[in-house]
Amino acid sequence: MLSRDEILKPIWYAFTALDLDRNGKVSKSQLKVLSHNLCTILRIPHNTSALEEHFKDDDEGPVSTQGYMPYLNMCILNKIQANFDFNELNKMCWTLSAPKHISGKHLLISGVDAFKIWCIFNYLSEDKYPLQIVIEELEYFLRKLFAAMGCSWNEDRFEDYKMQLSAKKKHLNAWELIELIGMGHFTKGINPQTLSIGINEVYRELVMDVIKQGYMMKKGHKRKNWTERWFELHLNCMSYYVSEDLIEQKGYISLDRNCCVESLPDKDGKKNLFIIKCFEKSFEISASDKKTKQEWIQAIQDCIVRIRQGLSSPHRESRQKRRELRNRIRAEKETMENRMRQLQLANESKQAQLEAMNKEASSRGDLEEQRRLQTQIELLDQYRRDLEQEKMARMQMEEQVVEKANEVEQYWQRMQELEDMYRQLKKALDDERRAKEDEEALSKLQARLLQQEASKRLELEQIHLQQQEILTQSQKEKQELKRERAEKERALQAAQEQLEILRRQREGTQEEYKVVTKKLERAANKTKTWKHKVFKHEGLLQIIQPGTKSPTKMTNWGQAAFTETELDELERIWQENKNRSHDAQ
Repeated sequence: MLSRDEILKPIWYAFTALDLDRNGKVSKSQLKVLSHNLCTILRIPHNTSALEEHFKDDDEGPVSTQGYMPYLNMCILNKIQANFDFNELNKMCWTLSAPKHISGKHLLISGVDAFKIWCIFNYLSEDKYPLQIVIEELEYFLRKLFAAMGCSWNEDRFEDYKMQLSAKKKHLNAWELIELIGMGHFTKGINPQTLSIGINEVYRELVMDVIKQGYMMKKGHKRKNWTERWFELHLNCMSYYVSEDLIEQKGYISLDRNCCVESLPDKDGKKNLFIIKCFEKSFEISASDKKTKQEWIQAIQDCIVRIRQGLSSPHRESRQKRRELRNRIRAEKETMENRMRQLQLANESKQAQLEAMNKEASSRGDLEEQRRLQTQIELLDQYRRDLEQEKMARMQMEEQVVEKANEVEQYWQRMQELEDMYRQLKKALDDERRAKEDEEALSKLQARLLQQEASKRLELEQIHLQQQEILTQSQKEKQELKRERAEKERALQAAQEQLEILRRQREGTQEEYKVVTKKLERAANKTKTWKHKVFKHEGLLQIIQPGTKSPTKMTNWGQAAFTETELDELERIWQENKNRSHDAQ
């Protein structure tokens, strides 16, 4: 939540811009328009008659700042809600006040950059009117600007400018600061685009209260896909956009005292993961590298701790500490000046007492004069001693003032050194943390490799045993195969021999069959010859012939020469001959 002093600063510029005559007063009609615009931007219901009612007893004409402030506090600032856009308020007040001061100047920066410098001035200026920026805050701003641009800081040039301001005994206002940067007093030779980027970065860091920003990958809640987003971390929330131009905001993560941030192991092909756990849902985010991941986790955790402790953002806390230090130094300086004035007054009173004593001694007698002269001498000696002591005290006070000034200068240098040491320490801690993480990952990887190696060794031993068993079994099977092969070869040889015997028997049988066939043919020819002779000589006389054998076997060539019984007998005889030849082998 912004303080009332921060909200009043741009409004003060708008009020003074309406003061055309520069007499510290503004007409009521202009104040009505200003009040209406303020209510619109601050999202407050506007009461058109409130201003008239407030000033109904004051009809003398224009209203001064002191007269408008009670109405502003009571009717507007007391009703402010936390959801208004402070940037819109700045733009409205800038639109009213800027044309009067920078319209005729040829600046090397754009109007947008001038507006951002104006906002930075309001952030760093003291809470006293007219608004001015002290030299320490000016140095703080310029150092941040040069660091954002990546340029080296010119200490000698700033010291010369600081001496010029001290000689004039003045501080800068907003328009002088814009002219100082816009005319290139400190930024001569720097690319305007680089200067614009530096101004924008300082503006977002200080005014917009951006603690950290950058591109990261975010996992969706519905489709579970990973999308690149531009993230900006504030104290109470973490906004994310489509790109760094901040045109399209896709959402925000509200941070409170119940949130936490944790690192996640790599999964789904994504590395450098961490998760932000909130009350309603969680957000998984993937950073570009381990260093960026650790920086984001540390920054988010620091915001959560600050919310739990009720602290403000780091930039506002740093600004408050700088103001408290300046006030403490100013109070010590005023105390020393008061002591110097008191010593000077005491010295003057003692000198007056001494002159009075000298006059009194001259009016009395000689004896008394001698006594008094003696007393006067003693008093003079005492006075000299007192005066010397006062001189010594004054010199000591001056030395203390110089020492205090040196201490202040050394303190600022130490502050800068401590900030550098803090950054280096943070970097070293990050490097050490990353080294430990790498070492742990390496040890885990080594243990996993050793475990895998042991398991592989066991598998290899088992495979070796299995191979030996297989070799033994294969040798046995080989011997059995050899034995079976030998047996099969012997059986094959016996079968071949039997086949040869059968072949010879078949050939003998075929020869016997051919002989029998020839006999049958001769017998058939003889029978035909006899039948022919009988028919020829005897006519119809039929010769009585023996009966037909039963059953008669028929072949493709007619009636067979053998009956079934005769063939069975021949087959039995052939089988017996075969068995006898086999037994003989």
